[in-house]
Amino acid sequence: MELPRRDRGDELCRAGELTALRDRLRARARHHELVTVIAGAFDHRTRMLPFIYADTRMAPAGVRAIGSALVDAGFAKTRIVLQQWNPNFRPSDMRLDGRVPDLFLVSSMQIHTAACHALIRDACRIDPAHRPLIIAGGPKTVYEPWDVFSADPGDPWGADVAVTGEEYVLLSLLERLLAERGRDETPRAAFLRARDAGLLDDIPGLVYARTGPGGTGEELVDTGIQRLVGDLDELPHPALGFRLLEPPSRRTTLQSQALTADQVRRHSPIAALVLTFGCKFNCPYCPIPAYNQRQHRVKSGARVADEFVRLHREFGLRYFFGADDNFFNHKQRTLEIVETLARTEIDGTPLRKRVRWGTEVTVHDTLQLRDHLATVRRAGVRALWLGVEDMTARLVNKGQSVSKTTEAFHLLQRHGISPMPMMMHHDTQPLFTRRGAYGLLNQVRLLRKAGAISLQVLMMTPATGSRFYEGVFRDGRVYASAAGRPVEPHMLDANYVVASEHARPWRKQLNIMLAYLYFYNPVRLLIALVRPKSKLYLADATVQLIGMWGLTHTIRRTFGWAMCLLRGRIRHRADVPTTALHMRGIGDRSASHALPLASAGERVRSPRVPPGVTSPGRRGPLSGAGATRGDAPGLAVIALPIRVDPAT
Repeated sequence: MELPRRDRGDELCRAGELTALRDRLRARARHHELVTVIAGAFDHRTRMLPFIYADTRMAPAGVRAIGSALVDAGFAKTRIVLQQWNPNFRPSDMRLDGRVPDLFLVSSMQIHTAACHALIRDACRIDPAHRPLIIAGGPKTVYEPWDVFSADPGDPWGADVAVTGEEYVLLSLLERLLAERGRDETPRAAFLRARDAGLLDDIPGLVYARTGPGGTGEELVDTGIQRLVGDLDELPHPALGFRLLEPPSRRTTLQSQALTADQVRRHSPIAALVLTFGCKFNCPYCPIPAYNQRQHRVKSGARVADEFVRLHREFGLRYFFGADDNFFNHKQRTLEIVETLARTEIDGTPLRKRVRWGTEVTVHDTLQLRDHLATVRRAGVRALWLGVEDMTARLVNKGQSVSKTTEAFHLLQRHGISPMPMMMHHDTQPLFTRRGAYGLLNQVRLLRKAGAISLQVLMMTPATGSRFYEGVFRDGRVYASAAGRPVEPHMLDANYVVASEHARPWRKQLNIMLAYLYFYNPVRLLIALVRPKSKLYLADATVQLIGMWGLTHTIRRTFGWAMCLLRGRIRHRADVPTTALHMRGIGDRSASHALPLASAGERVRSPRVPPGVTSPGRRGPLSGAGATRGDAPGLAVIALPIRVDPAT
C-alpha cells in the first residue's frame, strides 16, 4: 500500500528546523550521558548477484546517518554494528564503556527481517531493570512497522517504538524523552511514562504499542506520516558516522574501540552518500514517489563537494555510490552539483583524479543531459546504473526504447562513463526471440554490444509501499510455498520467482540464471581483457570476475528453488501481510502505516491462470504486452544496483 500524502504544503519541515533541533539537543546532551548501539540487521542468505561484494564492502548509509545524527547532537558514546561484519553479535552481551547501552537501535530492510527479529528478541532478554530503549527503523519499519511487535501474549518480545521516518523523527523523539526524563531515570522508563501520557502523539513518524481499550490486549498507535527535511544540507556530515563502525569480528560482544580512520577504507572501500531524494516518474510498481511525498530533495553542489573532499582526506576513500532515486531527475539541480564538482580540487589536484563515483539515472534523463555529459565526467562520475527495465517498453514505459537506450549507452561510453543496466524479467517475456528485441537474451546481447560492463536482472516481485501491492496478494498471485518450502522474507529480493502467473515458473527462475551466465563467463572475461567496453581498462575485466563469483552464489542459492517450482505443488497466498494487533491513528485519524485487515490463510490454485489471461475483478493481465506507466502490472521489482537503507 502506498504511504498516504500529508496535506499539501505540510510535507516538509520548515527551513532550518533540523538545524535548530540539533542545536537544542546539544544543549541537553551535556546533562544526559547516553550510550547508544546501532545495529544494521543482515541476513547472509541474501548474498548473491547483483548485490554481492558491495553488500559487505560498503557500510550502509542508513545506520551511518543515524550515528552521525546522534554524535552531531552531542551523544558521542555511540557505536554502529553491522551484522555483515559481525554475524555473531548478540545484544544481550553488548557493553560499551562497561555499560549496558541506554538506547539500542535496529535498522533493517525487508529481506533481513529474520535477522532483525532475532536482534530484537535477544535484546528483550536483558533484565528489564537494565534493558535499553529498543527502537526499530529502516525500510522494513517504514512500510511494515507492525512487524517489529509481537502479537503473542505468551511471547512478548518487540521493539518499544518504531521510527517510520528519517533522522528528524528520531531526534524529535529523543528531545521529548530527555525533556521528560527524571533524575537517574532510564530513557526506557521515561519513554514508557511519556507514551502512556500521550506526550509522543504529536511527533509524526512513530508507531508504538500500548494497552488497548478496556485494559485488555494491546494496540499499536500510529502518529502519522513523517515530515521530510527538504534541504538536505541540514543533515549531519556523513564523516561522523564512519568513526563509529565496530571492527569486523566473530565475537558476540563489542570491542573496546571503533575502527580507526586508516582502517575504514580497508573494510569499506566504497562509501554510500545521499545526494538527492525523489523521482519525477510515478511508476505504480515503485514506492519511491509516495515515500518522498512527491518531493525532490537535494544537497547543494558545495555540500556534496565538501563530503567527497572530507571523506577522501580523513579516510582515504576514493570510490563512492550516490544513494539517489534518480540523480538526473531535475536538470538544473543536477548541473549545479556536477559543475561544482568539476571545479573542485583536492590539495591542488582535480577531484576527478582523486575520486570516482556512480549513481542511478534513467535513459530518458540521460538523453536530456546529452550536451552536459562531458561535465558529468569531469565531476568524477565513472559509472551510471540505468533503469532500463525492458528495452521495448512493453513492460513499463519511462521514455526508453531500443534505439534510445542504445543511443544513451553510446553517449556514456563516448564520455568515459560505464553504463550499468538494470533489467526486469516478467511473465510474458521469453528467454529468446528469433526476431526483434523482446527476448531476455536478445536485450542482454544488445546492452553488452552497446557498452554495458555489468548487468542486473531481477524478477517482478511485490514491493511494499507500491500502489498495486495489496491487489497482487488479494488476487492470489503471490506464492506461499512450493514443494513444501515456504517463501521467506530473505527471498523477497527479486532474485527468486515468488509471484507469477506463468504456467512453468521454474523457467523464469532458470531464465535469470541463463541471462547472467550469458553476460558473465570466461569468454567475456578474455574479451574484456583484449577489447574492454570501459575506458577504464581493468574495470570491465574486474566486473566480469566479480560477476562470475557472484553467479556461483546465485545459482547455489536459487537453483534449489527452481527445482521446487518444477516438481512441487505451488500454494498461493490469499492474504495481505498485516498485523494481528489493532492499529489506530491519533484522534479520529486512521493509521497511516496500516494495511487493511485481510482474511488469513492460503489457497491452492489449480489450474494456474495462464500468463496474459485476466480473471474476473482484475484490471488487467499480470504482465500485459502493452503495459505502460499508466497501465502497468501490479508487481514490483527491487531494482537497485546497491541496496542502500534510507536514513533510518
